Amino acid sequence: MELHEKVALVTGGTRGIGAATAVLLAQRGADVAIVGRYHDDEARGTLARIEQTGRQGLLLAADMCDPDEATRCVDQSIERFGRVDVLVHAAGGAIAGGLLELTPEAWHAAFDVHVHAVFHLCRAAVPGMKERKEGAIVLISSVAGIRGLHFNLAYQVVKGALPQLTRALARELADHHIRVNCIAPGIIRTRFHAAMTPEQRRHNLENRIPLHREGTPEQVASLIAEVATNDYITGETFTIDGGLTMRIA
Repeated sequence: MELHEKVALVTGGTRGIGAATAVLLAQRGADVAIVGRYHDDEARGTLARIEQTGRQGLLLAADMCDPDEATRCVDQSIERFGRVDVLVHAAGGAIAGGLLELTPEAWHAAFDVHVHAVFHLCRAAVPGMKERKEGAIVLISSVAGIRGLHFNLAYQVVKGALPQLTRALARELADHHIRVNCIAPGIIRTRFHAAMTPEQRRHNLENRIPLHREGTPEQVASLIAEVATNDYITGETFTIDGGLTMRIA
């Protein structure tokens, strides 16, 4: 899929990996709608970076925990641009706590934003992709869904669900030339990992990551753009983690 004159919708697109992805897709020729919870300075700055590429941008405020909000984002993107060709679901966040610390409300909210939102976004975006016989969906998981994390039960489970959801959707939609893939980042230099103490960061770099450095949002965005445009890749989950998941100790 060539991105020139295509339209992308990126949830979680106002900052971090989502913002880097949105800007890169615009640089490669797509008009891009980005979704964040707030229209703050960071969100407006990302929109400006998209428009500086010469492509059109659209900034939407929505809570991906709300199915109506997810559907509205697709509908408004189609209303503005006439279509959605690429859907990237990068919205989410950490959910701390183990079995006895997590509240039922936090457990359900984790599924709402990470998993249920995909269902509602796809139900709204896929009909148009079917009509055009082309589309790409990219879900953002995490190495936590592959290897696990201490004291982060809900996050591990929802991120572990996304690779299987990817395979299920990819198989169902393949006959319509709609591809679905998943990206599982490791420790990336974003606000998500900024809460680490200097000791935790040093331990990660020295002992957990074979390449001994953190990744960048731009590196993850490059992989997202590749799987979104390569029309012979579907149903796959790609780790981008500096080798973290290949370690056995």
